[in-house]
Amino acid sequence: MSTLLVLGGARSGKSRYAESLGKGQKFYVATAEASDEEMVQRIADRRLQRGPSWETFEVPLDLVTALQTIDGKGRFILIDCLTIWLSNLMIVKLDVTRETEMLCEALKKIKAQVVLVSNEVGLGIVPANAVARAFRDAQGFLNQRVAEAADEVVFMAAGLPLTLKKAVRKAPPRKAKKSSRSRKA
Repeated sequence: MSTLLVLGGARSGKSRYAESLGKGQKFYVATAEASDEEMVQRIADRRLQRGPSWETFEVPLDLVTALQTIDGKGRFILIDCLTIWLSNLMIVKLDVTRETEMLCEALKKIKAQVVLVSNEVGLGIVPANAVARAFRDAQGFLNQRVAEAADEVVFMAAGLPLTLKKAVRKAPPRKAKKSSRSRKA
């Protein structure tokens, strides 16, 4: 149906904006895992904030299978967030490029409306260590590929959505005009 990528920095309003778009049968694909008490509390707060109208799937790694499982016409799927997903992939040493390409291919075939949330981490200084630089570079690549595959891209700053890419709407075919003059041969 359609795919929207919502980018922005930490606390820019990405998730709140993405959630506000949800309608119909709503599915929340959470990529974060509760690895410590602070994360446990964050996850609980987010579930409470979303309310009972969302069905939640916890998917730290296999987004493609989750999308294929949940997909359906009239459904709304929110993936929050690609940054945590990337971190999870890197921790278990999966091929990030391959996983990114598989995700982008899957997005092309989805019938549901999909909104993906991701952090823009490349606006700051160059990280001081190799692991942080590798993550920043991988996040930049992931964001570029998903933005290319998405129909629309929005950048969030201070809670305000800035449209970076707008879907091209195909106009319905024009009907041929009938001439009011008729010619006789």
